[in-house]
Amino acid sequence: MADMPHPGEVWLVGAGPGDPDLLTRKAERLLRAASVVFYDALVGAGVLALIPGNVRQVAVGKRSGRHSKDQDAINTLLVHAARAGERVVRLKGGDPSIFGRSSEEMVALAAAGIRVQVCPGITAASAAAAGAGVSLSLRGLARRVQFVTAHVRAGEPLGLDWAALADPSSTTAFYMGRNAAGDISRNLIAAGLSGATPVLIACDVSLDSEQLLHTRLDLLPIAAKVIAGDRPTLLLVGEAVAGDRAQTAVAMAEQLA
Repeated sequence: MADMPHPGEVWLVGAGPGDPDLLTRKAERLLRAASVVFYDALVGAGVLALIPGNVRQVAVGKRSGRHSKDQDAINTLLVHAARAGERVVRLKGGDPSIFGRSSEEMVALAAAGIRVQVCPGITAASAAAAGAGVSLSLRGLARRVQFVTAHVRAGEPLGLDWAALADPSSTTAFYMGRNAAGDISRNLIAAGLSGATPVLIACDVSLDSEQLLHTRLDLLPIAAKVIAGDRPTLLLVGEAVAGDRAQTAVAMAEQLA
């Protein structure tokens, strides 16, 4: 089949947010036809369980504070496996093209003369909105959706265009936003966004351990400490993500302030 991995080829495959039921049918076929799968730390255990036992699994995951391989090392592993005639799947959490460094791996593989293809996946922002029963866009309120990574190297400032992000007619998804909750709140408010702007905090999106909390922008730093812990956390900011539970969450956060 044209969309199956062949010896010497690499597929970059989106694992989705974690729930194996949200994996695409094409992604599952690719996993079953691979000879080796290089997977990230945020790939759900249920997704890994779909990989047949005869397929070699190699953990190369990068997670904040727990990096196992740098990007150059991962690129080298992919090139060597493909040159050895393996049917290679590079399995990435969410969608490979949304903060997944897919372009870096595609460039490295192309430079080595290796064919590479991409299978998209459901990104965490879409899954979080679905889990909360809200929409990322909303006619008359949210005409734009912005995806932003809040991950920076230790000691580096979160250098974003806050004036552009502080758009009241947009929904902004901050990926890896747990540690940056205070900076996000402070800078968006300083750039003119109302402190009352709704925020959805989403942890362990789509998994059985998923937790969702509606709060508001000025209470975000407190609310994030209450719910996030050290779990993967996504922040959705904007009027479209307001929910029926928002007032309860606001009252709880105000009591903790």
